[in-house]
Amino acid sequence: MFGTDIGIDLGTASVLVYIKGQGIVLQEPSVVAIDKGTNTILAVGEEARRMLGRTPGNIVALRPLKEGVISDYEITEKMLKYFIQKATGRTFFRKPRIAVCVPSSVTEVERRAVEDATRQAGARQVFVIEEPIAAAIGAGIDIARACGSMIVDIGGGTTDVAVISLGGCVVSTSLKVAGDNFDEAIVRYMRKKHNVLIGDRTAETLKINIGTAFERTEPIAMDVRGRNLITGLPKTITVTSDEMQEALQESVASIIEAVHTVLEKTPPELASDISDRGIVMTGGSSQLFGLDKLIKYKTGINAILAEQAVSSVAIGTGQFIEFVTSGAGHGMDMMRFHSSRRR
Repeated sequence: MFGTDIGIDLGTASVLVYIKGQGIVLQEPSVVAIDKGTNTILAVGEEARRMLGRTPGNIVALRPLKEGVISDYEITEKMLKYFIQKATGRTFFRKPRIAVCVPSSVTEVERRAVEDATRQAGARQVFVIEEPIAAAIGAGIDIARACGSMIVDIGGGTTDVAVISLGGCVVSTSLKVAGDNFDEAIVRYMRKKHNVLIGDRTAETLKINIGTAFERTEPIAMDVRGRNLITGLPKTITVTSDEMQEALQESVASIIEAVHTVLEKTPPELASDISDRGIVMTGGSSQLFGLDKLIKYKTGINAILAEQAVSSVAIGTGQFIEFVTSGAGHGMDMMRFHSSRRR
């Protein structure tokens, strides 16, 4: 049996796998459950995520990636191997070629760790692509043109902001503020404002359902259960979207500041292009209610949420591997890549 070509969005919060000719075939949380006594893996992905905050002393559910980079090499390698086998559903006589993305600000050591972990997980050849480039490709932006495009990719662990032209990043920055920080900010707010302790999963539910970055015309509310820090007993309280806006204000302000900083460093001609074309937002956390409106309010430039915001990076990584392995040669020539897509 022949090998296949795979694109992987190796995210802090979730892993998406794209297979050449099939599209995205797997999307699961980047969580691994381990028995500390025997050091064996008990569960990976969604099954492990359900264990977060609910495990006995000998079992720990952890995320092997933090802030966009590998924090536990061995566990990341095993997790990758599991996802590759699950996505393909078979064992190969010939190892697959894999493209994997990294944040734009990773060091050479961090990039090498991702490459080595992917190779150890079963790849015969590894291609590494920067997340803003992959996100832009996946969002349908023709990055090969001599025209400025701005991408704001907000994932679980990092936010990448980049201006792209002629197939490369002209100006970029990466900050370690993203979806996980939103959850942590909500946990802190609930503890400080209501004396109630909630878990990360509850915080994520609040973020998704009533989280907001820009004032809603009609505030909404949600009942949430946590532990009263004074009595130690379970308590149910009603939380409003206005409170969520207050909780998320600082984290959101950091992202807006990064967008502003990149725009300040952008050459005038490219800045003019961005003003005309708008800012494209990708990544799961870019779906926070009102974030696009806040960016437009703060910058004066229209912000557009990509049609497939969550999977843009995985789609871009997959299209990358399809081009590289289609006989067009090794390495990534963005100019030829996009001209081949237009034909």
